[in-house]
Formats: sequence, C-alpha cells, structure tokens
Amino acid sequence: MADDEPTRAARLLDAQAKAALLFTAIEERGLVAPGEGERAVSDRVRDLANEMFGTTRHWHKRIVRSGPNTLKPYKENPPDRVIDSDDIVFADFGPIFEEYEADFGRTFVLGDDPVKHRLRDDLPKVFAAGRRFYENTPDITGRRLHTEISRLADKSGWELGGWHAGHLVGEFPHESIEGAHVESYITADNDTPLRRTDKAGRTCHWILEIHLVDSARGFGGFYEELLTL
Repeated sequence: MADDEPTRAARLLDAQAKAALLFTAIEERGLVAPGEGERAVSDRVRDLANEMFGTTRHWHKRIVRSGPNTLKPYKENPPDRVIDSDDIVFADFGPIFEEYEADFGRTFVLGDDPVKHRLRDDLPKVFAAGRRFYENTPDITGRRLHTEISRLADKSGWELGGWHAGHLVGEFPHESIEGAHVESYITADNDTPLRRTDKAGRTCHWILEIHLVDSARGFGGFYEELLTL
C-alpha cells in the first residue's frame, strides 16, 4: 500500500536529513583532501553511507568533481582527477534511505582563493532566492523557475551550468526521469506547473539544483536539495 502524502513528505525529509548528516561527516573526516582521486573519494563516501546508515544503493551515479571537471554537467563523465591543494570540489549523491530517494549536493573549497570561496558562498544564496521565488509564485512552471535561476546566476556574476535546474524526486524508483522528458525537469522547455500530481495522484516533489560556473577561470560549484518541502 502506498504511503499517504504526510508520510511521503516526512520520509523524503528524513532521507534528506540523513544525506545532510552524511555530508557533515564527509567534512569532519576530511575525505575531500589534496592528493586524493575523485573516484577514490566517491568510493569512501559510498562506504561511509553504508557505515552510517546501512545504505548500499544510490539512485543515480555518484559524483565527485574537482577543478575543471566542476564545469561539466551531470551527463558527462570526465576522466578521474587528483584533487589539488588549491581546488574547488563538489559532491552530488543520491542515496536511497528506506526506499526513499535523497539528492544532495555541496561544494568544498581547499585553499584561500577568494573567487572560489565567493562561489561556494553564493550557491546557497541563489538556492534560497530561487526557493523564495517558487514559494511566492503559486502557478509557477518549470520554465519560469529556470528563467529566474538563470537571472539570479547572472546577477551574482556567474553562469548557469547544464540545461536544467532540478527534477522530480520521490519513492524509488520514482516517476521515471526519461532522458530529456522535460516535464520531469526544471528547464526552459517545461511549461507545465511544478505544483501538480503525478499519474498516480501523488503530489510532485522537486529537487532544486544550482550549478554555477566561471568559464573564464575554469571552475564551478554545485548545491542541491529539496525545493518543495
């Protein structure tokens, strides 16, 4: 029997809370460190999720990217890279907790580069402004929110990386995100309302992801979590 909506919302929030604890532990244990390969860090995070929560499954590929690899959108698979002492690194993980998906991304800065620190600090600000816009626009579509996120990125002095700014999230496996099935994404091509129900009559819940890049300097950053709860 499917969970009712209050239970679904609570379980999605619980999954995200566990993901946040995982990312706190990543920082506390110093897993993102100079001289470490991206894949090795990703594997250590996978093992840490298993150690902390018994999590063995992730609903999308695990991502740890550093330096120029942080410019690449999700669909690309840049070659493994060793993290440098003055690097910017982001991690994007989709662990499954008790059959509910989390999708969580954060950026780490090693060294004292002020531009990299500014980018990391701007990410949650753009996320928060985008969330406020969503909350204050009852009939908002994917296109309208994507346009606003792009405007916020430009206003902050960055470019928006990738072709979308978020997607559906839910029980695993959730309503399938098929390749470029635009109604499942916060993208310029999605003219459908974000506040809607899916084919089964359940409330649609969304992840907002902010990928900001500085093409000239050759790096980017990433911030991702629930938009709708």
